[in-house]
Amino acid sequence: MIDCPDRAPRAASGAARRPSAGPVRLRTGVWLRAVVLVVLAALAGCGAGSGTDVRDDPAATGSTARENPSATAPVAGAAGTAQGRPATEAPAVIPGLGPRARAWIPAGARQVLVVTGRDRNANHSEAVLYRHTGTGWEAGPVWPARNALKGWTDDHRAGDLRSPIGVYTLSDAGGLLPDPGARLPYDRSDGFVVSGTGFEGEPLEGSFDYVVAIDYNREPGTSPLDLTRPLGADRGGGIWLHVDHDGPTQGCVSLREQHMRDLLLALDPALRPVVVMGDAASLRA
Repeated sequence: MIDCPDRAPRAASGAARRPSAGPVRLRTGVWLRAVVLVVLAALAGCGAGSGTDVRDDPAATGSTARENPSATAPVAGAAGTAQGRPATEAPAVIPGLGPRARAWIPAGARQVLVVTGRDRNANHSEAVLYRHTGTGWEAGPVWPARNALKGWTDDHRAGDLRSPIGVYTLSDAGGLLPDPGARLPYDRSDGFVVSGTGFEGEPLEGSFDYVVAIDYNREPGTSPLDLTRPLGADRGGGIWLHVDHDGPTQGCVSLREQHMRDLLLALDPALRPVVVMGDAASLRA
C-alpha cells in the first residue's frame, strides 16, 4: 500500500484590528428627537434581538482564520444558539484549532478540511469540511475517519505508521472509478488498483476508488500516483485521502466511500482548499 504528509504554505499575516468607537456628543435638540424616536420604536415593537441572515458568498474574499478569537465569545442574552450566536451566524474561527494551526492556514484558503484524531496514538478520527462565508466559517457534516495505525507525528518518516500533523494543500485527485464530477484535476487510472489485506485483516480492494492527494512531499499539479519526493524518500510520501477499508492506514486518512465522493464534489480549487490534520491536542496548541 502506498505510504499515505507535509509542505504547506504558512501564512504569517496578523489579525485585523477594529478601530474603537469614539464618544458621541449630541446637541440638546437632537437629543430630544432621538429620545422620541426611541420611544416610538419601542411602542412599535422593534427590537435588537433578531440575528442577521448570513448567506454563503462564493465571490467573497473572506478573512483568514487568524482572527481575534474573542470575536466568537458568547454574548449574554443574545438570541440564537446556546453559545450566544444567532443560528445562522458562522464562527469567526474554526472550532478546535489553536493559534498555531490557524497561523498555518494560508490567508486565501476558503475551504478547510479539519481531520481531528482522538489522541496522539489513536487511529480513529473525524473530519469536517469548513467553507468561509465571507464573515465566518460554515461547517459541513461530521464524517468518521481513520488515520495511521500508530496515530500522529510532527516528524513523519517513511514506514513509521503515523500520519503527519500539519496543514497541507489539496490540489489533485484521481481514482480507479470514473470522475464523479470533481473540480480538482482528476486522474482516472488502473494504477489505483490495490489488493491484499490491512492491519486488521480487512480487504483493501476498493480503497483507491476515489483519492485526493495530500500535498506532503509531492509535486502539486501532478497525478496522486506521481512518485516525485522533493524532501527525499526517507520522509515518506503518497499521503492521500482515500476510501475507508474499515481499518487503520499506513499514513493516509480514509473516509467512507460516499463521503469521499461528497468531498470530491465539494472541493473547489478556486477556494484554495487545504487539510488541517492531527490529534486534537496538537491542533488546539
